[in-house]
Amino acid sequence: MSDETLLVFPCDFPIKMMGRATPEFHLVVRGLVEKHTGPLEEGTIRSTQSRHGRFVSITVTVNAQSQQQLDDIYRDVSAHHDVLVAL
Repeated sequence: MSDETLLVFPCDFPIKMMGRATPEFHLVVRGLVEKHTGPLEEGTIRSTQSRHGRFVSITVTVNAQSQQQLDDIYRDVSAHHDVLVAL
């Protein structure tokens, strides 16, 4: 596998996660991402509830420093049982 990437770092990169619409989900998502980025500013987090309000999608735009950082974030997010989908 090549080490080449289409991204030029550092860059702003959106990470979208979907899960059940609970207050805990927001905290879990924030904690998983901040583990790799440090504290996030409020303007970097957006959320949208599903039509019936049972699910929520949260998009966190991070200032990615490397492909390894993004891989680490996706690995942790995808492994967490509260995160149903990560894009």
